[in-house]
Amino acid sequence: MKKNSFTYRIIEAIRKIPAGRVATYGQIAMIAGNPRASRLVVWVLHTASEKENLPWHRVVNRNGKISLGRGSGCELQKRLLLEEGITFDTDGRIDFNKFLWEPID
Repeated sequence: MKKNSFTYRIIEAIRKIPAGRVATYGQIAMIAGNPRASRLVVWVLHTASEKENLPWHRVVNRNGKISLGRGSGCELQKRLLLEEGITFDTDGRIDFNKFLWEPID
């Protein structure tokens, strides 16, 4: 994979999300250089998370919720986030004021 490719930039952005923080699909797309490519972020997570050893569980939707369905990884993602100290409200939302990653770059 070329170091300058959009996919590479998505992977590198995901790698930078620190433990105990989350990012949105759109935020990762914006950091990678195309704020309208959140669906491509989903595709990269789906196809490259295991191979690239990405912290896939730290990426959530713009509402602060897990997008994966029950039985499709939702429970695992929630468990991994809880293990990092990220909490959810009664509606299953993550408080972005506390847990949203704000890159310095």
